[in-house]
Amino acid sequence: MAVDDVDGTLAAMGPRLRAAREHHGATLTGVSCATGISASTLSRIETGRRKPTLEVLLRLSKEYGVSLDELAGTAPAPAAEPRATAPLSFGDDKAVLPLTRYVGGLHAHKHVLPAVGGPPTRPRQVSHEGYEWLCVLYGRLWLALGDQDLVLTPGDVAEFDTRTPHGVANSGPSGPVEYLVMFGPQGERQRPRTPPAAVRRAIGPRHSH
Repeated sequence: MAVDDVDGTLAAMGPRLRAAREHHGATLTGVSCATGISASTLSRIETGRRKPTLEVLLRLSKEYGVSLDELAGTAPAPAAEPRATAPLSFGDDKAVLPLTRYVGGLHAHKHVLPAVGGPPTRPRQVSHEGYEWLCVLYGRLWLALGDQDLVLTPGDVAEFDTRTPHGVANSGPSGPVEYLVMFGPQGERQRPRTPPAAVRRAIGPRHSH
């Protein structure tokens, strides 16, 4: 494997590790206590500011119950349905498709939440260093942000500091939810070049759950 390929694979692990931790319902502090890896190191790896070592990956793979192939994006696709790029799946709860493969800066990935069979419970919340921007593509996404509960529909956008406790879930049994996530280091935000009203819809009271 070429050096560039190795660097790209390591860079793409940041969003996958973050998604695996969130699926596991763990905080950076909790994972740090369980693995002996400092919370600051975990945060830098998730945001692409540090490349994970093999020892770190082995510890996190064991903690999250995810294979190294899944973290590297090299797990083989099912033979009956070959795909050039298969999303990373965490059980039957969520699929994550990384859209960027570089170290540092903003990372983008697509999340897919499956349909649910009945009324969902309030999303489990986590908090960590960073800043997040998400946009709903399809379905209805329940965003629990601090003590607020918002239901976002296609075209709705939310931005927030990820030190605020947050969690997401499919808001109902109407079908799956697809949304895009851009995640960056603490303090790094999107910089629209047109007036905000022209590029996003405001989230008003009508979205309250």
